[in-house]
Amino acid sequence: MPRCRPASVYHWPRPAGISAPRCMRYSVRWRTPTRAWEGRSVKSETRTPDHKGRAPEPRCVLPTHHHHSIESALIDALLGQGVAGLSIIADGSVHRFDAPDKRRGNLSGWYVCPTHEIAVYGFWHTGEQHTVTLAGEHDPIAAEQARQVAQRARQARESQRQREQAHAAKRVRRLWASASAADRRHAYLVAKQVAPYGIRQHGDRLLVPLFAEGQLVNLQRIGPDGTKRFMPRARLKGCATIIGRLADAPRLYLCEGWATAATLHESTGCPVVAAMTANNLAPVGQALRQRLPASVAITVAADNDQHTEGNPGITAAREIAAAVRADLTWPRFPCPDCTCTDFNDLARCQSPQEGAA
Repeated sequence: MPRCRPASVYHWPRPAGISAPRCMRYSVRWRTPTRAWEGRSVKSETRTPDHKGRAPEPRCVLPTHHHHSIESALIDALLGQGVAGLSIIADGSVHRFDAPDKRRGNLSGWYVCPTHEIAVYGFWHTGEQHTVTLAGEHDPIAAEQARQVAQRARQARESQRQREQAHAAKRVRRLWASASAADRRHAYLVAKQVAPYGIRQHGDRLLVPLFAEGQLVNLQRIGPDGTKRFMPRARLKGCATIIGRLADAPRLYLCEGWATAATLHESTGCPVVAAMTANNLAPVGQALRQRLPASVAITVAADNDQHTEGNPGITAAREIAAAVRADLTWPRFPCPDCTCTDFNDLARCQSPQEGAA
């Protein structure tokens, strides 16, 4: 029977987001020579990406049990991440599983066991990556194997993602071609008090087209109750919809939602680009600045998430405005108890027809 050896978990690259007070609180320290955490197990904490999509700080997972196999060591490490019930297959291939902080069926987690001494696992949506080894001390060969395996896993994931997005784009174009002009009496349009600029309708769902590099690649589907869904597995990063003509426009606005874009276009007459999410403002804004002449002014029209800690709408918009040399504006609401967040909300709040919403 093989000798039991304590499993250790180390991070690649070295984690940079954990403060010294946090380490002291948990009685752990980072050992550079061994690229490992030393100390007692760190209690589990739930971490999710912030509004800019940055990965959370690495989680310290220090298995304290002795293991006969890399499978049991990996199971122990995954339990520390809140992942349970997996049957580990140590065949050198990349296997996927559901991340515990996302919707069922997300398959955002992955692991691979290149040898019977080492395993690598991580989460695509956060960029986390951890290495588990049966060796009690740092093994340079195992570390290099882990780096190569993780690189191959990323490349395989990227290839798969591109294939999925290509198939999704075909579904998007078929659905768009089969849709009809949007009904102005649609409940969402009536509630938002805007015209159906550039959108279509399929059944009771409005379809907002999202373009990247001039190609239709995604749709936002909006129900009568305002429920919004993007097409599954379709591209979103860098995609946007445009209301108005960009050609020869001296100024354009960049915002998040389609209804906000419609309101801004009606009130300013300028073309408006809707990036759909705060996380997407940066890639869309950067693409616009690269595409447009320097003489074209850009105004980022932020959502004012006044009741959300950190006001992610203004925070994200301020950063992208500085990055692309854009002006910045956001709605100021007339009453302190107002639940409004964007320019469409502001227009309806000030409108005598606000009861229609």
